[in-house]
Amino acid sequence: MSQIQVIHNAGDIEGLCVIIPSVHGDRRGYFTETYNKNDMDEAGLNFDFVQDNQSGSTKGVLRGLHFQINFPQTKLVRVIKGSVFDVAVDFRKGSRTFGKYYGVELSDENHKQLLIPKNFAHGFLVLSDTAEFCYKCDDFYHPNDEGGIFYADPDINIKWPEIDVPLILSDKDKILPKLKEIL
Repeated sequence: MSQIQVIHNAGDIEGLCVIIPSVHGDRRGYFTETYNKNDMDEAGLNFDFVQDNQSGSTKGVLRGLHFQINFPQTKLVRVIKGSVFDVAVDFRKGSRTFGKYYGVELSDENHKQLLIPKNFAHGFLVLSDTAEFCYKCDDFYHPNDEGGIFYADPDINIKWPEIDVPLILSDKDKILPKLKEIL
């Protein structure tokens, strides 16, 4: 029996999935499987993940919106400490939801994960004092293949949560192009 609940086509965007694992808790704490290939296969999510990444950030850090141009990656993302608002933007040419985004809070308390298909831009905003973010990828990172979309692109109009500190962006993320500038 599967240990995950899968919400397919999250935000009515084909292929985007929210995954909620079973969490077993008692007075000692909790236990959960964060990834089980059999459960994923049973849910029709057949991916061969080849790389795991982890980042740590402080409140107000906004990373993204990033993608790989010629070597797109499917990502399975989750938070192991703290809380983030995670966003995926459909960047698939010809998709009926091209340019549409979906955002969800991922935290160490709700244990939710987001499965982001290839050809999506991805980013997140740290909501807690600190956050540790993990993601599995089905292709290796290629540093010379980076692409991105400006986080505040008015055509995408992401409703980022308001926080009580200034946003912290990398110099690279501050100057990313808008979606219509890269088409």
